[in-house]
Amino acid sequence: MSSSDCKTCVVEASSEIRKRCPNNKAAIIWYNNCLYKYSDKDFFGKIDNQNKFYMYNTRSVSDPEAFNQNTKELLSQLAKDAQADSKLYAVGQMGLGDQSTELYGLTQCTRDLSSYECKKCLDGIIGELPSCCDGKEGGRVVSGSCNFRYEIYPFVNHN
Repeated sequence: MSSSDCKTCVVEASSEIRKRCPNNKAAIIWYNNCLYKYSDKDFFGKIDNQNKFYMYNTRSVSDPEAFNQNTKELLSQLAKDAQADSKLYAVGQMGLGDQSTELYGLTQCTRDLSSYECKKCLDGIIGELPSCCDGKEGGRVVSGSCNFRYEIYPFVNHN
């Protein structure tokens, strides 16, 4: 994502959050490319597990046990990669057995977290895979501090 796209996303999010939550002391809004959050409480550097949602593809895979294991493996590796990245962000993919199917993944943390807290946050939400997205072709867990997404199609714009 370019810096101008990021700026546009933040400007739109801040405008929308003021419209939707004009009198709130705290609010959070998630867009595909940015998260905007404010509060009268200090949240900087603290993992936010209270604000969270799941999204998943309604289509199920034919071999959920193997697929779930591959998904966890990919996301766990991407959590390590995000921890090592100064932007606390990682994308990657892996082949699924002898099929021609690829699994694509993304992990990301808010930049106020330390690399250690980022990994801890990601490990926590990756642990929610069974309750979120068991056997689904795609899914996301989005919290106030970190998120992951996986799909069987490419979804990241590398511009």
